[in-house]
Amino acid sequence: MSAGRHLAGAHGAQPAGAMADAPGAPGTQVTPERGDRLEAAASVLALLADRTRLALMERLGRGEADVTTLTEACGAARPSVSQHLAKLRLAGLVTTRKDGRRVVYALGHGHLRRLVDEALNVADHQLGSLPPHD
Repeated sequence: MSAGRHLAGAHGAQPAGAMADAPGAPGTQVTPERGDRLEAAASVLALLADRTRLALMERLGRGEADVTTLTEACGAARPSVSQHLAKLRLAGLVTTRKDGRRVVYALGHGHLRRLVDEALNVADHQLGSLPPHD
């Protein structure tokens, strides 16, 4: 995806309240580029649809961490955490760096932190019976 597409498509170049993706609106046909974009987004959401991976991503949204810290944060067994981290790394959602003998994990980019935060905000609304808002 080009930087121009990313900025225009993902950062609100559309005026507030505009319905460019509404059914029947011009430009809503699934072009190959739009289909690829939807497929990539669905893959990210599918990876985040696991409680342990979501907990890992939520913790990494607060800063980088090693496996021991992540295991404590999500309450899963260390082998399970390692397997989930491998999936997230393979998908490019997390990055790693070596710090001596430790491997330190971080989010791939800030969009992921915001995506996880928003998913948790939706959960807060559902659990707390809070009214919807923009």
